[in-house]
Amino acid sequence: MSKTTGRRPKRPEPSARLDADPQQVEAIVAGRHGDPFGFLGAHETEGRLVVRTFQPGAEAVAVIDSETGKSLATLDRVHEQGLFVGVVPGRDQPTPYRLHVRGPEGESTREDPFRFPPVLGDLDAHLWGEGRYLEAYERFGAHPMTVEGVDGTSFAVWAPNAQRVSVVGDFNGWDGRLHPMRLRHGIGVWESFVPGVGPGTRYKYEIVGPEGHLTPLRADPFGFAAEHPPATASVVAPPLDRDWTDETWMQTRGTANALDAPISIYEVHLGSWRRGPDNRYLTYEELAQDLVGYAKDLGFSHIQLMPINEYPFDGSWGYQPVGLYAPTSRFGSPGGFQAFVEAAHEADLGVLVDWVPGHFPTDAHGLGGFDGTHLFEHADARKGFHPDWNTLIYNYGRREVSNFLLGNALFWFDKYHIDGLRVDAVASMLYLDYSRKSGEWIPNAFGGRENLEAIDFLRAMNTEVFGRFEGATTVAEESTAWPGVSRPVYTGGLGFGFKWNMGWMHDTLQYMSHDPVHRRYHHNEMTFGLLYAFSENFVLPLSHDEVVHGKRSLLAKMPGDDWQKFANLRAYYGFMWTHPGKKLLFMGGEFGQWGEWNHNVSLDWHLVAQDYGHGWRPHAGLQALIRDLNRLYRDTPSLHQLDCDPDGFEWIEGGDVDQSVFIYLRKGREGAKPVLVASNLTPIPRHGYRVGVPAGGRWVERLNTDATAYGGSGLGNLGGVDAEPEGWHFQPYSISLTLPPLATVVFELA
Repeated sequence: MSKTTGRRPKRPEPSARLDADPQQVEAIVAGRHGDPFGFLGAHETEGRLVVRTFQPGAEAVAVIDSETGKSLATLDRVHEQGLFVGVVPGRDQPTPYRLHVRGPEGESTREDPFRFPPVLGDLDAHLWGEGRYLEAYERFGAHPMTVEGVDGTSFAVWAPNAQRVSVVGDFNGWDGRLHPMRLRHGIGVWESFVPGVGPGTRYKYEIVGPEGHLTPLRADPFGFAAEHPPATASVVAPPLDRDWTDETWMQTRGTANALDAPISIYEVHLGSWRRGPDNRYLTYEELAQDLVGYAKDLGFSHIQLMPINEYPFDGSWGYQPVGLYAPTSRFGSPGGFQAFVEAAHEADLGVLVDWVPGHFPTDAHGLGGFDGTHLFEHADARKGFHPDWNTLIYNYGRREVSNFLLGNALFWFDKYHIDGLRVDAVASMLYLDYSRKSGEWIPNAFGGRENLEAIDFLRAMNTEVFGRFEGATTVAEESTAWPGVSRPVYTGGLGFGFKWNMGWMHDTLQYMSHDPVHRRYHHNEMTFGLLYAFSENFVLPLSHDEVVHGKRSLLAKMPGDDWQKFANLRAYYGFMWTHPGKKLLFMGGEFGQWGEWNHNVSLDWHLVAQDYGHGWRPHAGLQALIRDLNRLYRDTPSLHQLDCDPDGFEWIEGGDVDQSVFIYLRKGREGAKPVLVASNLTPIPRHGYRVGVPAGGRWVERLNTDATAYGGSGLGNLGGVDAEPEGWHFQPYSISLTLPPLATVVFELA
């Protein structure tokens, strides 16, 4: 007690340096601090408001009031590299403030990112931790927003084993010490709000792994936009909200995607469908006009895009994606892709998108070893590495990884209004021993080869897609006899809407490649598919995989001289479009491209106008045939209503091996007129070929692939034939047909 006043003497105001623990200062300066938000920014300490900030290169830093601009305190420099600390007199609670910084290049006023609160709510954190946050894309990634009246961008990324995660980019000189993120303990998510950062800003994450080593800079797993390859940074995208004008389509698309719909799909690689001047890519907006208009004119019902998720290597065609949430910047912005989908819908075209959850590349900026550990992939190469593609395999059994992928599937329906996902390489996901020898794979818990986690994941994906998005669908590329791929989950199936019929494609293309003189020995290759044609909801795919890697184009696969090649292909298309199953044709096949597909250049559009002499323009004729086949398929109920039902097909003549003739009926629901299809796959015309039919009357020739308009010889049946009451082929009536050479003819009962 003071002898003069009787009161304890006033304690001197401690120096700010006492609030700057040397170890923490060194950790901040070195970029090793595990809890930067617990140290930097404004904090109440023993009744005082202490502000700490790291400003490399600064000579002086002051704290100013955000509203009045009044100086509140001058901070002391406690480390030569730029750590400043000070006490704000008269205040003991954090208050909105800014920093006034003076350096060699002048003075500036800036926001302190460490004064802002968390951007993830407790519910967000809880759902992510449980693996049930399928809308995580609403918070994770980079989102422009306003916090406490300040514009900036929030960032959130999952990296549970990291010692430190920072956002780096153009805004901070790619210096990981400046914007370290806040760790949400228990869920392994790092998040922060960075003021002043807006759309168009390039960024990545700098991650210090569990051993204290920096990993390569990482693109954002939830990034919504990216730099144009070969650059690899993520880009802050504007909000993906859009005033869509496709309400009518969205309300009725279930009809277009239904099992009884005339689904005819045009598969496209956006980078090589058509190129602009100087071989440049077309933009999404240009494709919205040119590609959409072209597909509409040819009568397709859907456009299927090879993967448009951001991918680093052009030669992967998108099947080794890094940015699952970003439409590739090769063709423009996220808004541009939204405009493309909207244009398709306004033209009554559905949009299917290739989706690749089966594997991902090892690129240093990608997901492999993301936080210094095997986070997204299995640690054991026997489960985590794909020998076919030298890629990594997702750990579907980890709830956060499954959440990431499931959310991504839903994201494309939600933000881009796509109508379906075609899931790539499903077989590689289903089997643990896929492309592996004995000893190179690990059995499941029951000793089997089935990947139980992948099965659960695929079922969950289909359940969520069909449950959340009315009228949407999914398509599996599955090349084995796995049962129930396109059967409902509640019956034990995988839940896909459709499955590619890889067996049909392989067998029929093999048959068509034989010289007609040898086809009699391979007759079953055209008929075998009907033994299982209704075991799944099939799509008949003539995809990009059949016209690359030395397989030759569809036209080049056909035997004979030029005339016969075109005739064979036209006859094959006639067979395909009238065969049970939905249709898919890869771009270029519709006009008969001679060369294999090359992803680096445009299709050979000049061929459409090519005259082979005497006015014979077979490429244009083939294109016209596709247009007419699509129209016939769409306008004829018996050709599509029962595509996936055995009641829709009946063999009339499936055993004429010696003449290589195939004749069958297609039938629709009650009231639909039956359709008779006859294919003569030899170059010999067949006159007076008697065919049994189920009803009397006139059978109108609706399409003949040998018509002169398509480049054929013009042999046919003069518009139709009348049935006679003479039983044939176990039918009560019969007709006498002229079967043109290498042709398919289609008749409908009048």
